[in-house]
Amino acid sequence: MKDEDFEGTLVLETLAERDLLDSFWEAIDSDDFSSARKLMTLVGIPEDIIQVVIVKMKNADGDH
Repeated sequence: MKDEDFEGTLVLETLAERDLLDSFWEAIDSDDFSSARKLMTLVGIPEDIIQVVIVKMKNADGDH
């Protein structure tokens, strides 16, 4: 998946449908890549999208 094809809103909406959005934001805020990955996997986010999210988390450096 190309970065320009990434649609983060779909990830967030999928997590919100399962009431996991707050947990996901906590994982992002604490740079807990493992928990973020587990949450996305739990709700069925495809691996290629998960990888893009993790890279964006690593590159954010406090700018989220």
